[in-house]
Amino acid sequence: MQVVFHIDDVERWGRVRANVQNLLKETPTIQIVITANSDAVKGYLLEDNQAFIADTPIAFHACRNALRGQAIAEEQLPQQVTVVPAGVLDLVELQTKGYSYIKV
Repeated sequence: MQVVFHIDDVERWGRVRANVQNLLKETPTIQIVITANSDAVKGYLLEDNQAFIADTPIAFHACRNALRGQAIAEEQLPQQVTVVPAGVLDLVELQTKGYSYIKV
């Protein structure tokens, strides 16, 4: 199984963390991607998310357009985060590859 969580609101990071942890607990072999766009890209810089990002074996994607809009340099992001050209394109590509889509 494969799933992509789409987050576009920085206030919803707690919810996405809980959903990912619950899913991994029930299905440890699932492939998970979190794609953040809009102001949710700021979540990659929050102290509350640092351990989650470092310790959770999933993929983290950040929209380059959103980073520019939020004045965040790619170098500021944790090394686990992959910058994608556009969050919406990333979501479409992942769904084309068979990922289930969950909006948080």
